[in-house]
Amino acid sequence: MTLPRRLFLHLVAGAAALPIASRIAWAQMFPSRPVRIVVPTAAGGPNDILMRLIGQWLSEHLGQPVIIENRPGGGTNLATEMVVRAPPDGYTLFSAGPASAINATLYDKLSFNFLRDTTPVAGIMQVSNILVVHPSFPAKTVPEFIAYAKSNPGKLSMASGGIGSGSHMAGELFKMMAGVNMVHVPYRGAGPALNDLLGGQVQVMFDLMPNSIEHIRVGKLRPLAVTTATRSHELPDIPTVGDFVPGYEASAVFGIVAPRNTPAEIVDRLNKEINAALADPKIKARLAQLSGIVLAGSPAEFGKLFAGETEKWGKVIRAANIKAE
Repeated sequence: MTLPRRLFLHLVAGAAALPIASRIAWAQMFPSRPVRIVVPTAAGGPNDILMRLIGQWLSEHLGQPVIIENRPGGGTNLATEMVVRAPPDGYTLFSAGPASAINATLYDKLSFNFLRDTTPVAGIMQVSNILVVHPSFPAKTVPEFIAYAKSNPGKLSMASGGIGSGSHMAGELFKMMAGVNMVHVPYRGAGPALNDLLGGQVQVMFDLMPNSIEHIRVGKLRPLAVTTATRSHELPDIPTVGDFVPGYEASAVFGIVAPRNTPAEIVDRLNKEINAALADPKIKARLAQLSGIVLAGSPAEFGKLFAGETEKWGKVIRAANIKAE
């Protein structure tokens, strides 16, 4: 029997649409079981706090528990490897932070390529570092700081949370662009580094703002500049490093990614819900308390931003010949 041309074309079009329809239906049914967000750091840090905030929102709006799973160790590489090997079904997500962009170059032999093996889902927050010194330090402005450092090469101790940490990278970028020589003193975490800065054992640190801001407010640390391209709403009177070192910018970018090949419909669903969370007044207020800039946008926009961070820190690591511990 010969089918009429119109009926034949209708059936062909219907058959071609089946895969798309099934994917959309799959996304509409997602999630049908708990979702986990793997955080590659210990509980209590900025990454963990952000994911618990977003996870609670997702749980309420997706109708399934969202479990925050802390897996510290290996410079975040152990958790990353676990996630990139997970099924690409939207049920395993990863909290991407500065280490994910830095480690791509810092470590010579990784079993994964972060940008290749993950799918961007959504940006969440960008946090400034802040150039802080002990109150006894003579410089009160960035130009005075640079002049002092150039007059005393190798005599300033710059604390960081460890080799390859965000505070280390921000300091190395400053050293390169300002043309100063400071001795890097790595600690096992930002907490011990900050304690020694407060005690005057080291003179300077490019610390994440949420860690330092209360010490700044009570006069235990002196802020010289923030490292983002624009001033902070939390410390509006403090200039940017870029005001004195043109082109300088350093910040911590946080977001969520999924394993490569996670269906676009599921990624878009998650992205929509996360952007809704970032627009919620209560969550916006909480992020403001963390001195963060909201990174609402598409998966592609977050992917482009994270690729730029990876390229930037790769150049710094190679130029400064930084090696992982």
